[in-house]
Amino acid sequence: LNGSHPRRIKLTAPNINLSLDQSEGSVLSDDNLDTPDEIDINVDDLDTPDEADSFEYTGQEEQTATKDASQEESESIPEYTAEEEREDNRLWRTVVIGEQEQRIDMKVIEPYKKVISHGGYYGDGLNAIIVFAACFLPDSSRTDYNYVMENLFLYVISTLELMVAEDYMIVYLNGATPRRRMPGLGWMKKCYQMIDRRLRKNLKSFIIVHPSWFIRTILAVTRPFISSKFSSKIQYVNTLAELREMIPMEYVHIPDSI
Repeated sequence: LNGSHPRRIKLTAPNINLSLDQSEGSVLSDDNLDTPDEIDINVDDLDTPDEADSFEYTGQEEQTATKDASQEESESIPEYTAEEEREDNRLWRTVVIGEQEQRIDMKVIEPYKKVISHGGYYGDGLNAIIVFAACFLPDSSRTDYNYVMENLFLYVISTLELMVAEDYMIVYLNGATPRRRMPGLGWMKKCYQMIDRRLRKNLKSFIIVHPSWFIRTILAVTRPFISSKFSSKIQYVNTLAELREMIPMEYVHIPDSI
């Protein structure tokens, strides 16, 4: 180790007898297989499960119970009959507005469908009278107010297209309508913009019955932003007697509250 070139020392391993006999020096000899007495196990003293317990398997029973429960659940679901399917289709109406297909939730607007009605005809031909009763509009305090108004908007526009064949007038009944039920300016503007060009052209008169100060103010403020042709079609009527002098009232439904 003190030299300049360290030398490698070769160590010789002792001979190990790995034979499987139990002769002296073998790993299987009795000397090497001796075990302490404290780990001796008495098989008779061990607690073993009963034969029935040792072969009990609950997985099959659980699968059977789950299968039975699923079968009972599937059997409990009623069939979707043809009548129920037709009823479900009546809850939704598909319409085309502005060349776009729209779906109307008819169930949510059911209490408000009276907002628009056909009031018969005036003059010669098929000049329709369309009655819009604002008192039937939903209360703005509803949590789903915007959803209801969106579907009601589609219903009003699509119904208007079905009712009108030629020239027509709209009678807007503003009486008995609290402020919280009055439609917003944006909603009314959207209605006007979404009306087909033919309907806008064929509208001959827009009569507001029992106009409130709020309605007059809105129309006065928006007058510069609407066409002069539409502004000229607006008329204010203060009483029902005055309205009777203007149009036939035979088929015009006036709500009791008005």
